[in-house]
Amino acid sequence: MADTVIAGRYALEHLLGRGGMSEVYCAQDQELGRRVALKLLAPDADTARFEREARAVASLAHPNVTQLYDYGEDNGRPYMVLEYVPGGTLEDRLAETDGSPLPDEETRLVSAGIAAGLAHAHARGVVHRDLKPANVLFDEEGRAKLADFGIARMAAGDGTLTEAGTVLGTAAYISPEQAEGAPASEASDVYSFGVILYRMLTGRLPFESSDPMQLVLQHRDDTPPPIASLRPDAPPVLESTANAALAKNPRDRPRDGAALLAELGVPAGASLTTAPTAVVAEDATQVLRATPAPAAAAVEAYPTPPPERNRLPIIAAALLVLAVAGGALAYEVTRPSSAPGDTGTFAPITLPSQSETTVTSGPTTTADTTTTEQTTTAQTTTAAPPTTTAQTTTAPPPTTTAPPPTTAPPTTTAPPPTTAPPATTASVTTTATTP
Repeated sequence: MADTVIAGRYALEHLLGRGGMSEVYCAQDQELGRRVALKLLAPDADTARFEREARAVASLAHPNVTQLYDYGEDNGRPYMVLEYVPGGTLEDRLAETDGSPLPDEETRLVSAGIAAGLAHAHARGVVHRDLKPANVLFDEEGRAKLADFGIARMAAGDGTLTEAGTVLGTAAYISPEQAEGAPASEASDVYSFGVILYRMLTGRLPFESSDPMQLVLQHRDDTPPPIASLRPDAPPVLESTANAALAKNPRDRPRDGAALLAELGVPAGASLTTAPTAVVAEDATQVLRATPAPAAAAVEAYPTPPPERNRLPIIAAALLVLAVAGGALAYEVTRPSSAPGDTGTFAPITLPSQSETTVTSGPTTTADTTTTEQTTTAQTTTAAPPTTTAQTTTAPPPTTTAPPPTTAPPTTTAPPPTTAPPATTASVTTTATTP
C-alpha cells in the first residue's frame, strides 16, 4: 500500500474505512509533508454524488467541520483530500461505554461542537442529511468535527440527488419527514442531533430494532421513552434540548444549528474542545517583552530637564509674610490695654505723662507726632521672628512697656506744649531685631 501514489503526490499508507461508495485512506502529502485523509471513489459509484459532496465540504470552513484540501481524478477514479483527524469517531466512544451514558461534561462539549458545525453549514445552505456518531470525528485536541457530507443537499445547488420518495440516511438516526420520503431540511439535521444527544445521555437509542424498516416507522410514528425515566439525574438543559429536537413536527423543533446552540446556552465563539485546557492562575505574574522604540525616537528617551525656576520671588514673598507677622506681634505688644494681666509677670512702673513722653523710634522735634508712628515703625521691620527689647537713654531700663492712655483715640493729636523737650529724656524704643 505504501507504494501506491495517487496523482503523483499522495502516498497511501493504510486503510481507514470502506463504504459502499468509497474508500478512505491515511496518506502522506509528499509535497507539503503532512498526513491527510484521501477519499477514493469506488469504481462503479455515482460520480455526480461524489462531486456534490466535494462542493459541499469546499463551501465550509469551520473548526467543527472537516476541511477539504484537494479534489481530482486518478486513473479514472475521482478522489478528494481531506483533513486528517486521528481522534476516532463518536461511535467509537459510545461503543466503549458499553451502554452507559457519556460523562455529562463530555456530552455537553460534544453536543455543542456538533451544533456549532451544523450552524455553520446551515448558514451556508448545506444540509448534512446523514448525521450520526460515525460521521462525528475528533481531532488531536478533542474537538468534534462533522464529516462525510456524501448525501448532503445544497440549497443553492441543482436540486436533490435522489428522486422524491427515496429514503436517505441511516435508519437509527433518520428524521420522521425523511422516513416519509419528504425533502430534508435543517430541521431534519436537528432531529438526528436529538437522537445522538439522547444516546449520549442515556447510553441507548430512542428506538431499537434489528429491522431497519421498523426503525424508520418508529421514528415516524412512535414516541421515545422519556429521558427522565432512563436517567433521572440527566442535566436539565441537555434533557430539554434533546426533547425539543426529537419533536415529530419539524416546526416544533429548533429550526437549525444556531437555534440548537441557543437551546444549549452556548455563547457565540466559545471554544468547544474536550482536550485538557491549561489555565493560568489569576495571580500569576506574566512578563511582557518591551517593544523597542523607533530609532528616531531614541533621543527622546531622556528628555532635557526644564530650567531651574527663579526662587527670588518665593523668598521675597516669604520675607513679606514674616514681616507682616512681626508687625502683628509688635502691635500686640504695644497695643493699648486696661487689663493689668497684659503686662505679663513684670511689676508695673510709672512713666511720665503723654505730654512729656513720645514713643518713637528716633528723635522728635515737635509734639505733633501721633501714636500712629508706633505702627509704622513696627511694620518696617523685616526680620523674623521678632524680639522685643526695651532700651532707655537716661532712665533705668524698664521691664515692660507702659500702655498708652486708653482715652486717646489713635488719630487724636495731643495738645502741643509751650516748650517741646527732646524726646530722648524718657524714650522707650521698641525695636525688632533679626536673630
